[in-house]
Amino acid sequence: MEVLSSRVLLRPRDPTRSRRFYAETLGLAVYREFGPPDHPGVVFFLGQGFLELSGSAPEQERAAPGIRLWMQVRDVAYEEERLRRAGVTVLREARQEPWGLIEAWIADPDGHRIVLVQVPADHPLRRDPR
Repeated sequence: MEVLSSRVLLRPRDPTRSRRFYAETLGLAVYREFGPPDHPGVVFFLGQGFLELSGSAPEQERAAPGIRLWMQVRDVAYEEERLRRAGVTVLREARQEPWGLIEAWIADPDGHRIVLVQVPADHPLRRDPR
């Protein structure tokens, strides 16, 4: 299989609320918008990938328990504090993991878990393996 492009698709319970969360609270840039003006879909840049919010999930549907969005940021502590002040649910405060990454966990309005990750300067992911 040759994958030419990919994205994560979320079907939020309240599309307007989720769009505000990802665009305004997290500050993700919009890649494209599509669909009817009264129920638009939106695709956000997500580092080297994309996150699409489109359609809506039935009210009784809960966030998929195994879904995690992994977002690398420059400063996890800064983002955690900024998002906490904005009223975002912080599921777990930032801490260094045994594998060396610094992680904080937050939730979007539907309960999808988002892992904010900082790669420390001395971590193997920062070193040139050549």
